[in-house]
Amino acid sequence: MERTVIQHINDADETLFSFELLPPLKGQDFSSIANSIDPLMEFKPAFINITYHQEEIEYETLANGLMKKNVVRKRPGTVGISAAIKFRYGVNIVPHIICGGFSREDTENALIDLNFLGVNNVLVVRGDPQPGMKSFVPEPDGNSHAIETVIQITNLNKGIYLDPKIRNSRSTNFCIGVAGYPEKHSESPNMDSDIHFLKKKIEAGAQFIVTQMFFDNKKYFDFVDVCRRNNINVPIIPGLKPISTLNQIAIIPKTFGVEVPATLVKEVLKCKNNDEVRQLGVKWAIEQSKELKKAHVPVLHYYTMGKSDNIRKIAKEIF
Repeated sequence: MERTVIQHINDADETLFSFELLPPLKGQDFSSIANSIDPLMEFKPAFINITYHQEEIEYETLANGLMKKNVVRKRPGTVGISAAIKFRYGVNIVPHIICGGFSREDTENALIDLNFLGVNNVLVVRGDPQPGMKSFVPEPDGNSHAIETVIQITNLNKGIYLDPKIRNSRSTNFCIGVAGYPEKHSESPNMDSDIHFLKKKIEAGAQFIVTQMFFDNKKYFDFVDVCRRNNINVPIIPGLKPISTLNQIAIIPKTFGVEVPATLVKEVLKCKNNDEVRQLGVKWAIEQSKELKKAHVPVLHYYTMGKSDNIRKIAKEIF
């Protein structure tokens, strides 16, 4: 069985390196993500996160007036890609377990498969609403909030399955992570509310936190401080994403509810093209990483968004 995120952190003498990947789109092969993973393996990642997104749906009106549901894009399941990466690279995998698009039984079955494969780290997130929808809608008999999934996994760790008739059940051993938002979740009314529900997730069994991206380290340090004041004492892993295109200074705040500092925006607007923006993003993230590493954060976690050339440049300076 693989080591848990907590074991990696407890055994480390210095800040660890990790990164997150998008799975390939349906119809693509493994090489589409191997090209992102291979350049980063020299930095010995403690683990690799595998994100997951709901299917994108379009509804077609048929001649008889009924509606037909069409899946227009799908990334392969978390289980298969996690297994492929784990066995090809021998690295610990942290698949995302999302609420959207899955019933509680779907979730349990995916967790059973991961347990069979020896994948025992997961990151629980609710997931985004379906494209075009204003609010999140769970599947029938699906979990509505991340805390419900945390509780479901904690129950599996105790040998408690959905079917109460199961006898002599085996307990799983999942190390559970959850998301944290240094600038609060976009749907939260305020930071106090966000921290309240984050603490509930920890009390329900979550063992570590990975943060949303941020571009001002003070946001992270303040977040850690408020967590500690509220007796949230698990490791808090900072997540970083280097700016890579000019339009991201508008897209990121709108999509993720994250502020881009005025100084960074000013520098981006001086760039003549996206290549210059990408170089600037690397430079900014290197400075962020140096300060965070100096503060002895447990792990520096990078969002690759499917391309790793800029993450490799950052890692060469930091690790």
